[in-house]
Amino acid sequence: MGFFDRFKSASKRFVAPETFESDLRKQLAMTPQTVAQLRALGVTTEKSLKLEFFFYTDTTEKAVALASALAALKYEVEQKVSASDKKLRVITGWSTAMPMKDDVVLAWTEQMCRIGFLHDCDFDGWGTNPKQ
Repeated sequence: MGFFDRFKSASKRFVAPETFESDLRKQLAMTPQTVAQLRALGVTTEKSLKLEFFFYTDTTEKAVALASALAALKYEVEQKVSASDKKLRVITGWSTAMPMKDDVVLAWTEQMCRIGFLHDCDFDGWGTNPKQ
């Protein structure tokens, strides 16, 4: 590895803009399907639930920055080494409770994708427990 290669790797993004755009489209397409599954389990639009979220990134610094941003939203959050890949960091936690309205959950999903990209972290999706 040459001297200048260090600067290349230091500036390399974990999430490329093209990947972000593709992942955003996928997440926005999957969210209505997940909400439909919740409806089948009896979760109405009046019900408020906390959502569990998952992000991945390649450095502790990025993980800590995202965790801080999510904590500022009053979310429960932790970051740690990924169990499946020691080179990755995983950021997980729970949002505050929100109404399970399609537009609310869709807007939240987009916000999570964008805040992840802002901190060079990949939003890997969300889940919940309908019996909160």
